[in-house]
Amino acid sequence: MKNYLWVTIILIIGISSLFYLWSGKSENNSLSLEGWEDKRTKMVEQQIKKRGIKDPLVLQAMQEVPRHEFVPENLQNQAYDDIPLPIGYGQTISQPYIVALMTENLQIVPGCKVLEVGTGSGYQAAILAQMGCQVYTIEIIKDLAEEAEKKMKKLGYHNVMVKRGDGYLGWEEEAPFDRIIVTCAVDHLPPPLLAQLKEGGKMVIPVGPPWSVQSLWIVEKTEDGITTRDLGAVRFVPLTREIQGE
Repeated sequence: MKNYLWVTIILIIGISSLFYLWSGKSENNSLSLEGWEDKRTKMVEQQIKKRGIKDPLVLQAMQEVPRHEFVPENLQNQAYDDIPLPIGYGQTISQPYIVALMTENLQIVPGCKVLEVGTGSGYQAAILAQMGCQVYTIEIIKDLAEEAEKKMKKLGYHNVMVKRGDGYLGWEEEAPFDRIIVTCAVDHLPPPLLAQLKEGGKMVIPVGPPWSVQSLWIVEKTEDGITTRDLGAVRFVPLTREIQGE
């Protein structure tokens, strides 16, 4: 009888301990989630709204997409700072304001078919997906393309298609596109991308010398031809043409 009593006591203590640990872990996770949400709110209010970004779809997407999931783990505490961050392979994730600026100037409406050149970690694609776009994104670096695709699936962005390839050539089999966004610098407008942009469509692209200051252009394709408008100075890593990561 004493043995049964001790067994019962040990089981009760064990179950109570497990429940306590589980409760504590859940509480910590909840606090962590709230902490990330607070950081996103601060980012949107102080870095984006104050600089004139007004599109409600853009602001909502920036509030909801977990940017910290798209940066290396050792840099997650800086994910919502007003800076670009390295993501490996000589590539970066743009600062939040630049992401918002480029996205707002695309003038997205839900249902847009969007081509992105330069997937990187996948953050820009996730923003577009959150806004209701069908996103086709190209990344030339194998490991980045694979990591971004896994991240999209994990976070539930099923409206993003990831392709490994030369973004300069676009994605001809899926063209035409309502919008095109290029997140790496070129020294001229790539003819294949212009050809794959619908009439009435818009493209945002940094144009200028590599490893220097470029101009962020909004390009519009009309029945009369191509028009461009300069949105200001930016600095992007150059578009890579050479296949990497074999």
